Formats: sequence, structure tokens, C-alpha cells
Amino acid sequence: MSKTRYKKTNPRVALLADDLKTRSRENDAPIWRDIAEYMERPKRSHARVNVGNISRYTREGETIVVPGKVLGAGDIHHPVVVGAFDFSEGAQAKIVDAGGECITIEELATRNPAGSNVRIIR
Repeated sequence: MSKTRYKKTNPRVALLADDLKTRSRENDAPIWRDIAEYMERPKRSHARVNVGNISRYTREGETIVVPGKVLGAGDIHHPVVVGAFDFSEGAQAKIVDAGGECITIEELATRNPAGSNVRIIR
């Protein structure tokens, strides 16, 4: 029995994974390959992280990446830069109100091609 490899049906996910793998090779940044591998998994295994968890596991001024969606449960009281595939409206409002920033994974990879000082939360 052979293992069948399925293509992603969401073109944004497929392009993101390809782009991150390329950036990983060009900049010797293994973090982007790790994120690409998470994004290639089935959607049901993508991360769903609440704002409260981001608050609990980060410090002020940190940059994190979530290979999935950020949800609005909980509170955050310090500014962080969050790169994620998607944000709920509530999560985005809470992060911005705390002085943080919500950006896409693509934008985070463009800003920080080496992936230095970026943590993965999933």
C-alpha cells in the first residue's frame, strides 16, 4: 500500500508553504520550514491558539508565529507581534488594544527572513 500525497485545496496555504520552504533554504532559517510543514498538514491539525495562551507564554515585545488561527478567548495586557495564518475579530482587537500587532505569516517572513527571535506557539 503506497502513501498518497494530497495537494492542499486552499491556494493560499499551498503558496505559503512553498514560499516558506524557499525562504528557509535561501536564508538558512529552519523555523520557516517548520511552519511550512505545519501548514501542509490537514486543516483539522492546524493550531488554534487563544489570546489568553499568548499572554501567558510571552513577554512584552516578543514576536511569535502561530501556524493556524488566533482566537479571542482570554485577555492580553502586554504588546506582542503575532504572525498567524488567520485571526478572529475578537483576537485581533484584543492584541491591537494591548499595543501589539497582528500580521500574516507571509509579512512576518518578509520582515524577518532569518527568523531570529521568533517563537512558535501552537
